[in-house]
Amino acid sequence: MEGDIAQLGQYIGAGIAGMGAGIAALGVGNVAGNFLAGALRNPSAAAGQTATLFIGIAFAEALGIFAFLTALLLMFAA
Repeated sequence: MEGDIAQLGQYIGAGIAGMGAGIAALGVGNVAGNFLAGALRNPSAAAGQTATLFIGIAFAEALGIFAFLTALLLMFAA
């Protein structure tokens, strides 16, 4: 019985950590959407901001990868 409760806790924790991957996808969409809105307002400045766009996307995606790895560790670590 005690092992079942521990396994249930692992699955609940993995589910909560897995939600971070979905939230990171929202963050990537937010970064890209704001860049597009700014580029449409001032097209001449858009070329200078593409590096910042890719850095922002990389940070948001890295958080999603960390959340996914945390979920995997919670599910399969003994």
